[in-house]
Amino acid sequence: MTDAPNPAPTGKADAHETDGKADAAQDHPQQGGTDEKARIEALEAEIETLRDSTMRARAEVENVLRRTAKEKQDASAYAISGFARDLLAVSDNLRRTLDALPASAREDGTLKVFVDGVELTERELLSSFERHGIKRIDPKGEKFDHNFHQAMAEVETDAQAPGTVVDVYQAGYVIRDRLLRPAMVTVAKAGTPKAAQGVDTTA
Repeated sequence: MTDAPNPAPTGKADAHETDGKADAAQDHPQQGGTDEKARIEALEAEIETLRDSTMRARAEVENVLRRTAKEKQDASAYAISGFARDLLAVSDNLRRTLDALPASAREDGTLKVFVDGVELTERELLSSFERHGIKRIDPKGEKFDHNFHQAMAEVETDAQAPGTVVDVYQAGYVIRDRLLRPAMVTVAKAGTPKAAQGVDTTA
C-alpha cells in the first residue's frame, strides 16, 4: 500500500506568517525610536545637572580663593596694629612736650636745640606711621563723625554749627581704613536762646 503524498503547501500559512513578521517589524522601529529618544533626553538632563554642579563648584572655589586672598592681604596690612597702638603713646608724649613748651623756649639757644630735636623726632615718627598706612586724625573744625571721633563733652556756642568739633583732647589714628584709636573731642551744640534765659529780645 502506497502512502498518499502530502498535499502541496497552499501558501496561506506562509503569507500569514510573513504578514505577522512585517507588522512586528513595523512596530519595533517605532518602539525602539521612542526608547532611544527617552534615553537621549535623560542623558541631556544628566549633562545639564552635571554642568550646573560644575559651575556651582567653580564659583565656590573662586569665592574661597577671593576670601583667602583678602584674609592674607588683611593679615599683612593690619599685622602691625598692636605694635602701632603701643607707639601712639610715644607720639602723644612728644606732642604734649611740644605743647607744654613756652614760646620763649625757641628763643633760647639751648632750648631751641631741644625743641628742634623733639619736633624732628615727632615728624620722623609720623612719617614712619604714614609709610605703614597709619594716619593721624586731628578733626578740629570738622563735622563730628562717630566712626572716628569720641565726644568727651559738648559746649554751647553760636560761633560754630552744632555738631562741629570745637577742640581735640587727644588725636586719633587709623590704619588704612580701620580705626586704631578715636579722636577725643569737644563738640559744639546750639546755644540757649536768649528768650529762654529771660533776656528781653524786643529792646
